[in-house]
Amino acid sequence: MPGLGIRPQYAVTHGRALMRGREAPEETGMSQLLNRIGGVSCRRDLSASIVIFLIAIPLSLGLALATGAPLQAGLVSAVVGGIVAGLLGGAPLQVSGAATGLVVVTADLVQRYGWRTTCAITVLAGAAQLAFGALRVARAALAISPAIIHGMLAGIGVVIAVGQLHVVLGDSPDSSVIDNIAALPTELRHPHPAALLVGAITVAVLVLWPWLPGKAGRGARTVPAALVAVVAATAVSAGMTVPRVDLPSWEVPALPGLPEGPVLGLVAAVLTVTLVASMESLLSAVAVDRLQTAGPGPRTAAPGVAPHPAPEKQPTRLDRELVGQGAANMVSGLLGGLPIAGGAIRGSANVRAGAVTRRSTVLHGVWVALCAGLLAGVLELIPLAALAALVMVVGVKMVSFAHIKNVQRNREFPVYAATLGAVVLLGVLQGVVVGIVVAVVTALRRLAHTRITLAEEAGLHRVRVSGQLTFLAVPRLSRALAQLPAGASVVVELGGWFMDHAAYDALQSWAEGHRARGGWVRLGGRSGRPIAEPASAHACRPWTPWRNHHCTRPAPTAVQNGGGQLLGGVSAFQRHTAPLVREELARLAREGQRPTQLFLTCADSRLVTSMITSSGPGDLFTVRNVGNLVPPPGSGDACDSVGAALEYAVEVLKVGSITVCGHSGCGAMQALLGSVVPAPSGEQTPHGRQAPPVAAAPAVAQTPLARWLRHGRPSLARMERIGRLGRGEVALGDRPVADELERLALVNVVQQLDHLMAHGCVARRVAEGGLVLQGMYFHVGEAQAYVLEVGGAGRFSAVRPDHGAAAGACAGGGAAAAGLGGGSLAGGVGLM
Repeated sequence: MPGLGIRPQYAVTHGRALMRGREAPEETGMSQLLNRIGGVSCRRDLSASIVIFLIAIPLSLGLALATGAPLQAGLVSAVVGGIVAGLLGGAPLQVSGAATGLVVVTADLVQRYGWRTTCAITVLAGAAQLAFGALRVARAALAISPAIIHGMLAGIGVVIAVGQLHVVLGDSPDSSVIDNIAALPTELRHPHPAALLVGAITVAVLVLWPWLPGKAGRGARTVPAALVAVVAATAVSAGMTVPRVDLPSWEVPALPGLPEGPVLGLVAAVLTVTLVASMESLLSAVAVDRLQTAGPGPRTAAPGVAPHPAPEKQPTRLDRELVGQGAANMVSGLLGGLPIAGGAIRGSANVRAGAVTRRSTVLHGVWVALCAGLLAGVLELIPLAALAALVMVVGVKMVSFAHIKNVQRNREFPVYAATLGAVVLLGVLQGVVVGIVVAVVTALRRLAHTRITLAEEAGLHRVRVSGQLTFLAVPRLSRALAQLPAGASVVVELGGWFMDHAAYDALQSWAEGHRARGGWVRLGGRSGRPIAEPASAHACRPWTPWRNHHCTRPAPTAVQNGGGQLLGGVSAFQRHTAPLVREELARLAREGQRPTQLFLTCADSRLVTSMITSSGPGDLFTVRNVGNLVPPPGSGDACDSVGAALEYAVEVLKVGSITVCGHSGCGAMQALLGSVVPAPSGEQTPHGRQAPPVAAAPAVAQTPLARWLRHGRPSLARMERIGRLGRGEVALGDRPVADELERLALVNVVQQLDHLMAHGCVARRVAEGGLVLQGMYFHVGEAQAYVLEVGGAGRFSAVRPDHGAAAGACAGGGAAAAGLGGGSLAGGVGLM
């Protein structure tokens, strides 16, 4: 959907006017023609294609070297991946080529079956991918735990890094990672000096290049670090005797040889290549999609030139992507190329380089083909140690500490560690199987793990059940309940979110028997409220979701006031939620708040901002007031609260986005429609007359509420100019505006965005391109959020559940989701 994570049109317009002090000139007819035929996007695609071409050349050669395949096989895979997968794939900005995750698998296949049979296995794997894509199973593949995927990639990275370290030291790697590790001490004592120097220079450039300081450093960083590292190593190695790239003369490729060997072994090989290539491609497509969604929006134009809005994001279709990868693997295998998969390194570089369409991917394949045909002599100057060092660094980066921290936070580190170790010791397919087994066992253990404790307090026996109460825990629960004396007063507290029928039946049967023997029993849920069906409309059971949050209300015999309900909710928080969030809140207490978004909304009690945006502690800097109003500067001392919050968020916290969120049924908007609220002094009234000074306002206007609602008067005047019930400045994308109250709420969001731009700190950050302004409307009764579109002339589009699906599928999967207010907020709203 347009508008998610992209700078709105009004922000660009205001920023342009502020930078120049005047309105930018209109585009010429030629500029309009170029834009109409895609001239801007063509230029951006051309630029991005050159960037990823410069990355693909050394990376493809290095991966071919690591697998033991002919070096030209890496170039073939880059050409086929760019052109075939680029044209047929479902992820427009995904860049495919030699698969990093398949280096270990391909090296084993080359050593075991030979190169021609490996090409045949690649063709068969591509056919399997085509079949899976036709069966539309791509989404199902993403159901595998991220801990397994990250563990698999980390294990492959360890194998790659250890193997290529031998090449950097001037030796050849063994087929077994254990043998490579065992041989390292000897290699480190007797390295090849020239190869070690070349490798060290390559690693140093790769590590230090992204950290070059100053303005010159920022300009230099536009050149890919991999290209600079290989060029530097090649220049240093001139005159040295070191192994170099040897590209055989191009000829018609021999057809892949028929696989020879045990059938089960060949089936396992095809299955492994299919699984790893598909998972790497699909995860990379999701990551690139998230990175594109969280992009910074349209590029800032030169002074005096109207900026071009960012093009509409093209949807990612995973099943089509699987079909495209299958076709590319079949062609690559037939032409003697490496197995192909989408790569997050190349894909993220493509997005950051400003690519707009799949043209950039296809063009990069064309440039690789031209380079391989015309510049083979230049490529043969590259020392093999430089390529090995490049791939070694790639392998080290595959062991991501961010992924380790994420799986540890989600208590899945055993799954990650088991997968990593099994991949290193046994192989990729075996490692994935081990990871799946450990994940299933872990899940079953969590489901079955129930802690039951007994305690006696002043004659009252308390039974606490922590965890999910299923049939697996019924025997232990029955044993614990049997220890209670007959006739005792017992409270059973159930702390889990789930109870199956067997456990509920056993608990109710025991309670009835205990009461029959003269005892007293109360069965309570997480909040302490009885789990039996109450007389009210709200049924509070341990497994009930948020919709029954009124279970925190006190019993009818308690004092009927807000304090009782509040105390019940706080007590439930301390008992159940506080232990879960204490570690995270402690971290925030140490590090301080670092929100990326300022969320300004109404004080209405029905708006739960954390629920609407799927946010947690530290995510949003929230400002709430009656009517979600933003008084312009100079509106009076009583209005400094909002201005102070804006200044703190923009200048101190450096938030990346500000969202103004209105809502349906707003009491402030209703008050504006139903009463006369004087406009601030000097403001034009709807009829064009100058408003009287505030001192001349009627006495009713001097109440605090009336004085505050004066800042909503411009919204009311704006709506009256366009007509309350007619077509005008605002609209909803999927239905007509319901009534004048809803229209005023929508107009008010647009008006308050204009008020934001009147604040100097906001206008300056917007002009610099570091701040995004967004409009949102939430319909309470429909639980539906709407986001103001880019250049949509006041059109609010409904946020659908699938807008946040990609973000949810790869949560914690990297830099693609973090740090950009618009994208992360829209992803949270999409996950409602």
